[in-house]
Amino acid sequence: MESSDQLTLGIGTRLQHTQYGPGVITGVRFASYLITFINHGTKEIDKNDSNLEEIIPANVSVEIETHSDVERSLLKILRLWGGISEPVPLGDRWQKGMMLLQPADKSLKAKEVPIEDFFHKIVMLRDRLRVMEQQINAHKLLSDEDKVNLQQYITRIYGTLTTFNVLFRNKEQYFIGEKGKE
Repeated sequence: MESSDQLTLGIGTRLQHTQYGPGVITGVRFASYLITFINHGTKEIDKNDSNLEEIIPANVSVEIETHSDVERSLLKILRLWGGISEPVPLGDRWQKGMMLLQPADKSLKAKEVPIEDFFHKIVMLRDRLRVMEQQINAHKLLSDEDKVNLQQYITRIYGTLTTFNVLFRNKEQYFIGEKGKE
């Protein structure tokens, strides 16, 4: 990319990288971008990397945005690209693990559930919550006050689900509730 492009590319800008494929700028540093690639996660790439090509200018400034603003921008862009969901890896220690639900009455049979299956359900729940959150934010008939009230419930749901963060390999994919937003 030309050095004159450095100042015009901001958070939310879509890029194509010859090695990593499509991605979105999620952070801007002095000489590099933090780019989240659909299939390769977040990488720090030099602003002058010749393997980068801008797809669509986002007309956003290089102002500091919060993590949740970046996440919302990413989700919106990923949906525009066809609803591609991010690959979410299970923590290594849980691979091939088994979850055992044991009733208090030992004469009753316990239920075994592969942790991968349970984790998949948790990730699906999180993805559907995010879609619902996006639908609320984009709803044309809800007032801003209604959107904020509904958003608070979703934030509380995320807070309730923080118990399951132990299953995730990457902390950036954790559930974050009200206490974590501060």
